[in-house]
Amino acid sequence: MENLQKKIGIIGGGQLGQMMILEAKKMGFYIITLDPTEKCPSHSISDEHIIADFHDENAIKLLAEKSDVITYEFEHINADILQKLEDSGKKVYPTAKSLKIIQDKFSQKTVLRNNNIPVADFLRIYTLDDMKKFGEKYSYPFMLKSCKDGYDGKGNFLVESENQLEEAFHTLNGETCDLMSEKFFEYTMEISVLACRSVSGEIKVYPVAQNIHHESILYKTLVPASISDEISKKAMDLAENVMKVFEGVGMFCVEMFVGKDGELSVNEVAPRPHNSGHYTIEGCITSQFEQHIRAVSGLPLGSPDLIMPTVMINILGENGYSGKALVKGAEEILSLDGTFLHIYGKEMTKPKRKMGHLTVISKSLDDANKIADIANSKIKIIS
Repeated sequence: MENLQKKIGIIGGGQLGQMMILEAKKMGFYIITLDPTEKCPSHSISDEHIIADFHDENAIKLLAEKSDVITYEFEHINADILQKLEDSGKKVYPTAKSLKIIQDKFSQKTVLRNNNIPVADFLRIYTLDDMKKFGEKYSYPFMLKSCKDGYDGKGNFLVESENQLEEAFHTLNGETCDLMSEKFFEYTMEISVLACRSVSGEIKVYPVAQNIHHESILYKTLVPASISDEISKKAMDLAENVMKVFEGVGMFCVEMFVGKDGELSVNEVAPRPHNSGHYTIEGCITSQFEQHIRAVSGLPLGSPDLIMPTVMINILGENGYSGKALVKGAEEILSLDGTFLHIYGKEMTKPKRKMGHLTVISKSLDDANKIADIANSKIKIIS
């Protein structure tokens, strides 16, 4: 029982941290959360909550003193502080080394390309002239990206013509921020593959998920993805190779594009449980959150096998509503067979904020998708 007496420190008390804790508590772990928001989603289920900024080095040191192992629910944290903790003998998973590479999209893509992982052609951008030359070489459209701190489409700009070069450069603060350009990959589908690596090097790979985005925010995930067995195996093998490249410990999500001839291109890697993996809670034998806790605590990994076809839909704050969150329609959707509701407990809602998700499992993906659409039409987060 030695492993199960460990104290786990989690940087970040949002919904991902919350769902990690729910799985960790089933196995008897003691959880300390660090998050600046007093009533964050993880607050009520944490054994301790350190209320401090994510960049507060003293607070992170305190978290380390109280914990046997540290993990995190998002990647926009100070990797140098985590590196210092590792150097002093603390266990941090995923490692500070892998986090530091992945935090910077340019360094992430460089490492992937150098290890023969398929990625779109890209270039570091310093000036408007660099962008112009990129457009001349690779044509339009192309993606301009902030190298750091982007999420849900923030920090991205699709440059559709030479006339947009200046607008894109200034919109992403090219004068002061690191930017990169990426050749536009013509894709037929966006997919993601979850993979987990244990401290001992054991790797488990989940089924391929098909993702649909609205306004750059994940809207729906369908599993299994509507691709051939050959492409599915290729995607899963690719995710396993990415895990090996980063020597990651814990859950990683590898986002990919599928081209019209079935070719794959890796878009981004996230060193943590991922929004597109929420389907695993009801859809798989071992959820991504349980798997992450198993990995970082040194326990054997569980089976990632799919139990039944599954559809997940994000529940976002409604347009026109900002304020104290109210949930409408829960009774109606929970009357639908195979439907599960997750509300994250965020006190305040605002348009497009991730407030929860719903999951539907069924014997056929088509049935699950139909029920999910009905459920989604009934649930609302208003103020």
